[in-house]
Amino acid sequence: MSKTAILLGATGLTGSLLLQKLIEDTTYTKIKLFSRSATKIKSDKIQEHIIDVLQLENYKEDFTADEVFCCIGTTAAKTKDSSKYKQIDYGIPVAAAKLAKENNMDTFVVMSSMGADAASSVFYSKTKGEMERDVLNQKIKNTYILRPSLIGGNRNEFRLGENIGKGFMSLMNPFMKGGLEKYKMIHPEKIASCMQKLANNHKNQSVFSSDEIEKIANSKK
Repeated sequence: MSKTAILLGATGLTGSLLLQKLIEDTTYTKIKLFSRSATKIKSDKIQEHIIDVLQLENYKEDFTADEVFCCIGTTAAKTKDSSKYKQIDYGIPVAAAKLAKENNMDTFVVMSSMGADAASSVFYSKTKGEMERDVLNQKIKNTYILRPSLIGGNRNEFRLGENIGKGFMSLMNPFMKGGLEKYKMIHPEKIASCMQKLANNHKNQSVFSSDEIEKIANSKK
């Protein structure tokens, strides 16, 4: 079986790792990237669409594939304007899900965050929760929402608070057992692996906590 995938966020930490996995996966013959900048990764599978991703709805004709992977996300430090922040973290995934539904795609995999809750008083958590709600409202057959905890790995940008948090969590991880496992720091490679496996091995579940992401990533299928 040969498949075409759409990937949003291929230049980010998790998205870049997922892109490499999709390139190496022989079930994928084409990978469409929708981004505002080029990845500079060379592969015969890659088809890049350099666009304004905030206007994704204008590219419906090109937005066709078997599966959509959405690794879009920003931070309050990087995007200080709350309306712009919501355009990115809420607007892009929801627009992508609507296009996936309109173009009869049956698999949509999106990164969210631990604590996502549409009823939250915390702007970040509320935005992620509203995104999840409206993605699920599209009723795409195989919709998978990943809620990772603090993501490890090395980013291209320096984030002081995040780096301090990573240092602390790297010390605490070995002691977080049982119900605390979902709070453990997770490596982006695990998230990318889980996304790939969910697309290739469908589950009767829509939302996955960080510990569940880790388990799927470590599974043989």
